[in-house]
Amino acid sequence: MNTPSSSAPPRTELTVRGLLIGIVITVIFTAANVFFGLKAGLTFATSIPAAVISMAVLRYFKGATMQENNIVQTVASAAGTLSSIIFVLPGLILIGWWTGFNYWTSFAICALGGILGVMYSIPLRRALVTNSDLPYPEGVACAEVLKVGAGASEGVSAEAAAASNRAGLLAVLWGSIVSAVFAVVVATRVFAGDVVQYFRVGGTQGGVTGFDFFLSFALFGIGHLVGLWVGIAMLVGALIGWGWGVPHFSAMMPVAGSIADLANATWSHKVRFVGAGTIGVAAIWTLAKLVKPVISGLASAMAASRARGAGNAALLPRTEQDIPIGQVGLISLVCLLPIGWLIANFANTAGNGLGDHVVALVVSGLIFVVLMSFFVSAVCGYMAGLIGSSNSPLSGIGIIVVISAALLLVLGLRSQLPASSENALVAFALFITSIVFAAAAIANNNLQDLKTGQLVDATPAKQQWALVIGVLAGAAIIPPILDLLNHAYGFVGAPGPVRPNALPAPQAGLISALAQGVIKNNIQWSLIWIGAGIGVVMIIIDEVLRRTTKSSAHLSPLAVGLGIYLPTQSTLMVVVGAVAGWWFDRRADRGAKNPEATKQLGVLLASGMIVGEGLLGVVIAAFVAFTGKDYPLALVGHAFASGPARWIGGAAFALVMLLLYRWVARLGRAPTDA
Repeated sequence: MNTPSSSAPPRTELTVRGLLIGIVITVIFTAANVFFGLKAGLTFATSIPAAVISMAVLRYFKGATMQENNIVQTVASAAGTLSSIIFVLPGLILIGWWTGFNYWTSFAICALGGILGVMYSIPLRRALVTNSDLPYPEGVACAEVLKVGAGASEGVSAEAAAASNRAGLLAVLWGSIVSAVFAVVVATRVFAGDVVQYFRVGGTQGGVTGFDFFLSFALFGIGHLVGLWVGIAMLVGALIGWGWGVPHFSAMMPVAGSIADLANATWSHKVRFVGAGTIGVAAIWTLAKLVKPVISGLASAMAASRARGAGNAALLPRTEQDIPIGQVGLISLVCLLPIGWLIANFANTAGNGLGDHVVALVVSGLIFVVLMSFFVSAVCGYMAGLIGSSNSPLSGIGIIVVISAALLLVLGLRSQLPASSENALVAFALFITSIVFAAAAIANNNLQDLKTGQLVDATPAKQQWALVIGVLAGAAIIPPILDLLNHAYGFVGAPGPVRPNALPAPQAGLISALAQGVIKNNIQWSLIWIGAGIGVVMIIIDEVLRRTTKSSAHLSPLAVGLGIYLPTQSTLMVVVGAVAGWWFDRRADRGAKNPEATKQLGVLLASGMIVGEGLLGVVIAAFVAFTGKDYPLALVGHAFASGPARWIGGAAFALVMLLLYRWVARLGRAPTDA
């Protein structure tokens, strides 16, 4: 593995066909991730499903290698990370600054920020990957999948590897097909999409509460992926939000409209901010625990860079060849030029006096982007190594960045502008944050990919160029998907009439609310502090569980905050999926000949569910946008849809899910038997 490059034979790694396959997977998975990130506040990791699809496709081509498959998953992994820009960018819609997503502006934010994230993580690779004992759970798992697929694992024959590839691809495909078909039937209203019930608690003078149980294979799949304890934490949050918060605050609000209207208004105007406080405290706590190791990692990176400068890069092993640091610096500078133009254009077109301070805004904005992007890249890279890129609290990064940007604007500029400029300052803070956040999202993923590459004898520089291509592919598809979903459904809390199926966009709502709270001072801080108190209690419970139980029991404070903040439509099915996934894994441990392979097929099935329904969600959104109807594919009337369709849909969902799990369990036995 550490053979010097001068003696290493040429091999297939960075190829046009690999890049094209990676780009196609990126576009598909990004569309799915954007839709469900806005709906559920969660995105899914795409590296392992992409690796499985790549191995199944490239096995029909001559000369395909494990390293070429690694390049495909590296490109496609941008789908799971760059799509996290939805945690910030829709905030500009929520505050009424934008009415849609301008393609080139949104593309530039995603592409330039993402490329900066790639460049900034390169100097950190030796310290945080090569010379580090960080576990990188997702990177290691992806490497094992690639090794099994290539027959490179100990005791794995070529025939067994090929069978494993076929089984994995079947799991992804059937998960996608079934979830997509179910989504189409739901769109016809023959199956109900959800089971909704609102009711009073404490008599006619008491408060109200309710639930919205959404029949979604994608949310079920997300639950399977996040695991039992995250699911339990989200259930605790939902119980706090709808078992205490909504009844408590609704009892103090004037009765207007139906019980459902009162419950949803209470959640939207009161309980969401309690959840925001919990999320904020949980995210800051997670980041605080990483301060010491991040500082240590940066010191190691600088020491490694000095040591490397004294040697000859040409004699370095293949696994130690990065993009040269001179090119890294040049690319970073080239990215900063259009970022400066974007900032200047934003200031000049914003009005409200911002154009009079364009030079100061550009200079300070660029300094903020450079320093904050490097800081968050280091933090996110370390978090990915510690707990995996899927579990990193990116929303916490967004909170810190937007509060920092808003405070700097208040301290440095607000007093020189008229009162009418407040919304422009909020928009500017969100705009700058979105660029930094794109860098954070990509850095959160890049080092994970480089760990996978290290384990499969890949060339880091080729992976880094592949990730740049993945960033550009993801940046190209995100703006039109965002714009389509905005026109079809809208976002909860956006100005204008209330949309019946508006997407929650939870993180974007939280981050925009915090920016407004700092600059306009119009947030109900008492609700934030209540949520912060809940967060402190959950942190204590979590720490006690981790230290006193021998199992993996924990109660993620961040997941509790999401459970409070999200509507039950987005949480309850995730909880069901988490419990079902735990049950499936336990059954595999007890009865499967190869438990890990069977559990991996469960992960791939869940990933396929998200992709299938996510893509159909985008297609149906296009019908909604173009027809102007909430249910353009409806085949039955409201009476059937709100009555028999509930029971039919619920029974069909449970039956199909049970059959899929049984099929995957049998599929997991086939490669071993072969």
